[in-house]
Amino acid sequence: MTQSPEQLAAELYDISVPDWDGELDFYHELAREAKSRKQSILEVACGTGRVSIRLAEEGVEIVGTDLDAAMLEVARSKSARVGWIQGDIRTLDLGEAFGLIMVPGHSFQFMLTPEDQVKALETFERHLEPGGILVIHLDHQSVDWLGDLLDALGGKSEHGKYVIHPHTEHTIHKSNAWTHEPSTQTAKVITRCDEIGEDNSVVQTWERSPMALHCVFRFEMEHLLARTAFEIQAVYGDFTKNELNDASSEMIWVARKP
Repeated sequence: MTQSPEQLAAELYDISVPDWDGELDFYHELAREAKSRKQSILEVACGTGRVSIRLAEEGVEIVGTDLDAAMLEVARSKSARVGWIQGDIRTLDLGEAFGLIMVPGHSFQFMLTPEDQVKALETFERHLEPGGILVIHLDHQSVDWLGDLLDALGGKSEHGKYVIHPHTEHTIHKSNAWTHEPSTQTAKVITRCDEIGEDNSVVQTWERSPMALHCVFRFEMEHLLARTAFEIQAVYGDFTKNELNDASSEMIWVARKP
């Protein structure tokens, strides 16, 4: 069966992207709080529903939006408990307000410019009830790794995971080639997937177009939230609510609409 790189990425997403430590407990706590206030939840850039579907099991009303049609197709096949809507977070207008908006899995980093970042945050503000909570999960950038992309690692293929194709049951070998553009704080990755046959030969190869991610730094995010009138409640270095420090690999921002 011939698949596009986007279709393959959607089908492999759930087995390629594990939960972060403590992540689901963190979101479940917020979901229970929203449910106690009889408020609904919006997950932005929901992908295949990795988070939304499990939160829906709390009995809370939840909507998941994503720009990627292939991801949403997988999400819809997995659960009808969530309201799945395709849309761009810079222009989304659902005509309703939520008590909690979540942006898991570094997805806010697809906003590559200040204009896009502000448009997205304005969308979140517009879709939140007064006092509503916004959670944005970002990568806490490793400056050493970004620096290496300008030298030893830049553009070179790094071996990734081996996963099993859901239809052929062949092994899929994933590899990534990263580059970094410091002047725009943009990291780009080209992902290649090789399907390995029973005789260890490459049966089929997929390669996705370069995917760009903005490298967001702490005080940049603080300024963005202030610019869009959010009140910062907390910034954590992990999902167990430890303080952000130099060794943290994640940044979890919790902000409130006044």
